[in-house]
Amino acid sequence: MITTVERNKETLRRFHDAVSTGDEEIISRTIDEVVQPDVQIRTPLPIETTGTSALKEVFTVLRRAFPDLHIEIEDVIAEGDRVVTRNTVTGTHRGEYMGVPPTGRTITYKEILIARFTDGRVAETWAVVDVMSQLRQLGVLPGPNAGGA
Repeated sequence: MITTVERNKETLRRFHDAVSTGDEEIISRTIDEVVQPDVQIRTPLPIETTGTSALKEVFTVLRRAFPDLHIEIEDVIAEGDRVVTRNTVTGTHRGEYMGVPPTGRTITYKEILIARFTDGRVAETWAVVDVMSQLRQLGVLPGPNAGGA
């Protein structure tokens, strides 16, 4: 018998897999299926929308900038109603991102996502994204990753 914790882990994997398809319809439909409509996103975002609309907007912006965006789950840790994934994200910069015009550079960065579940769906999220690494790889900031990954 599959436990609630295992089911929640599988749901978060399904979410990440949908994002990696690059298909806006699949991403949108999966968000509607696995995320509570009024999800609380605890990561500061430069957008006005909330709930699932905010998640859809975030991934639309990311897909426009990095059409081949791919999320590779490195670790999944779960306890109670929370699931944590440590991910490696890759993509090729083909569209504007945070004011940076397309560079054609491939970037690789790390992120950690914590999701709290209610009734089998994501109800709250916290994310830590290595934005400094993104900006270094895009050549915006000096550093060891400037010029590409």
